[in-house]
Parts: sequence; structure tokens; C-alpha cells
Amino acid sequence: MSLQAVLRADGYEVEEAETCRAARERLRTSRPDAVIASCRLPDGSALDLLQLVKAADSGAPCIVLADYAALGVAVEALEKGAEQFLMKPVNRPALLLVLQRALENQRNRRRRRRDETVRAREPLDPFLGESPAIRALAEQARRVLAADRPVLIRGETGAGKGVLAAWLHRNGPRSEECFLDLNCAGLNRELLETELFGHERGAFTGAVTRKIGLLEVADRGTLFLDEIGDVDLQVQPKLLKVLEEGRFRRLGDVDDRQVDVWLVAATHQDLATSVEEKRFRSDLYFRISTILLRLPPLRERVEDIPILAEHFLRRCATELGRTAFELSPGAVRRLQAHSWPGNIRELRNVLERAALLSAGSELEAGDFGFDLGQGAPTEGALSNLTLREAERRLIEKALQEESGHVDRAAARLGISRSSLYQRIQKHGIVFSRV
Repeated sequence: MSLQAVLRADGYEVEEAETCRAARERLRTSRPDAVIASCRLPDGSALDLLQLVKAADSGAPCIVLADYAALGVAVEALEKGAEQFLMKPVNRPALLLVLQRALENQRNRRRRRRDETVRAREPLDPFLGESPAIRALAEQARRVLAADRPVLIRGETGAGKGVLAAWLHRNGPRSEECFLDLNCAGLNRELLETELFGHERGAFTGAVTRKIGLLEVADRGTLFLDEIGDVDLQVQPKLLKVLEEGRFRRLGDVDDRQVDVWLVAATHQDLATSVEEKRFRSDLYFRISTILLRLPPLRERVEDIPILAEHFLRRCATELGRTAFELSPGAVRRLQAHSWPGNIRELRNVLERAALLSAGSELEAGDFGFDLGQGAPTEGALSNLTLREAERRLIEKALQEESGHVDRAAARLGISRSSLYQRIQKHGIVFSRV
């Protein structure tokens, strides 16, 4: 049995190259996990191939196969970064063992680089604050860490769904593996499928090279799908198959692949309503909502605003190389009076802008670049309107703040998509989607 057959029988995908030139072409179109090279090639040696692998910046470990005549080349290859060398004729169990260790070493190097990157920046805490709402969320999130079941995070735009997802990975059982995220909003079916599942060369027009999907890359780690409510109906059953069977198929391929991924999904939509309106599969909804975490909007945790503001201003002062910023009592009152339709993301942006434009270290109420009238209409303002006019204004405001996205506006207003369309027609509201 050839080495290629041995590797394939052990579950590895193998791409062959007879020359350095052919290997160079392969490295341009794919990123191998490991390279097994003979010391002698028709147009070069393992040293030339090692140089090509380094130039491709793939980080793939190299295992060199040598006979006694080429032993000097093998030793030099080790000195220049090869992982290991084996003497010909190759002992097959030894090759598989060396390959397994080389891949594990590569995985460990990637983890160390990731850990160094993480340590270089302070991770965001999704539970900053002392409000009952955020304390309850923190307790619930800690209870689900060891469950290893799909998690669905529900929350408004800017509330910190991505920060919570990263915290779940960082503190969960898969923290040593990779964390990948994908925002599904605005992705058409073809692009979403190739991002998730990957494709083979020639799978469709424009597929000139093989592409490995995020599911394969995230194997044994965590995949965060933001705005999962926007996933195309034709893609949903394929995603369900991954969750139920741990199997998927690349576009243009005939073989299923096994994968073990922890799915954390997020949405600002009411998926139960989407199921009723046949825009989201019920079986997928029940599968991903095994564990449901709701992120409270900032307006429901007003007492946390000073704590969050202090955190953002401290980071901003560090980045700008300035002394710590402080908030005057009037500034705190103004921040707490705003309705924050953009939630924590809006708060951070408002504070960073104020800090950049401020000449002093204390921020006053007038330093913030928003008008309190931009928040939700106050009770006093609505009391002067008829019920019909108040409803019209609320709908127009929701559509404006959600850039014309009816689904998002309906979720903001707490009504179904069909109910919102009926009210839009009733009031004769004209809007455009940005």
C-alpha cells in the first residue's frame, strides 16, 4: 500500500505534487495542514520545498523522508525548521504517529499565539453593572457553560450579543480551540453556503480553487452566527443537519464530513414569530433555542450606565495617552435620560466622540453629541397627540432607526411583521430600505 493510500485510509485528505514546481502551484490554491516531502525531487530538494512552505506563510509542519544518501539534506532541513524526518523505507505506523504529533504541535502553537493576542488586549465583560437584569443574565450564562448545547442570544442591535458570545467561548470547555464568527445579515444563499460549508473547485462559476468553510475551521471550537434569523430557508436544513448529526457536505462534493462545533447564535428578531410566518424552520428554531439568553437593552439597566461609561472612558484615555476622564453629575443625568436606541454600541461611540473633542478631563452634559429628542418619544410629547398619530410616529421612528428593515422595526415595536405591514398600509407610511 502506498503512503498516499495509508494516509487516506487513516482519514486524511491528500494532495500530491511530484515536483517543487507543482508544489508551488498547490500552495497558491490551498493551505495544507502538513507537508510530507521526499529529500530528493526532480527539480530540487526538501530544502527548496521547505522554503516554499515558509513563503506561503501557511504554518504547515514539514516531515522529511530521506534515504542514507540524503541524510545530510534531512539534517539541514531540521535545522531550517522541518518538524521531523524519517528514514526510508518508511515505517507506516511511525509516519502516522509523527504526523499526528506534528499536527498537535501546530495546534498548540496556534493556541499560544491566540493566547498572546488575547492577553495583549483586555477582554470585554458582558456583565458590567449591578442592575438586577444584568446580574440575572450573568448567573444564567454561568449555569449553561458546561452544557455544550446550542445557545441562542436574543437582544437588540448594539446590546453586546457578540461580546456575550465571546465570553461564553472564553469561559467554556472549548476555550482552548478557535472562536469564529459570521454575521448572516445581508448574505445571499450562495455566499452564506460557501462561507459555512466551503466548496470544491468547479462547484460553481467562479469557484477556481477549493475553499474550506468556517465549519471545518471551527471544528472542536465555537462558531458564532450573528443574525441567524436572516439565514436563507434553503440553507436552514443543512445547518440543522450539522447540529443533529455533526455532518455536512462541501458544495460540489459527494462525501459527508464530520465536524464537532459548539453553535452560539444571536438575533434581534422574534424567531417564534418568524416560525409562525414560515420564514424560519420550526425544527431549527427548537434546536438552536435549547438555551436562550436574553440581553436586556440599555434602557432597562439605566443604573449600569455610569459603570459602563467609566469603563469606556478609562479605555479611551489609555488609547489617547491622556489622564482619566470623569463625568460631572449633570453628564451622568443626561446619559441616563437618553433612551439609547443603539444600546451599548451607541453609548461607547458617544463617549469616545466626547473624549476626543474635549479639551479637559471632566465631561459635561453639553459635551455629548446627541439630542435627547432623538430617543424614544416622551410620555409628555405623546400625550398631545391622538392615538392614531402617536402610533404613526412610533412606526415611522422605528423604520427610520432600523434603516427601513421591516423585520427589525417590528421586533423593536414588539409586534409581528404582518401586523406592522397592516399598520404601514393603514397610515399610508412611505419608507425606503437603506
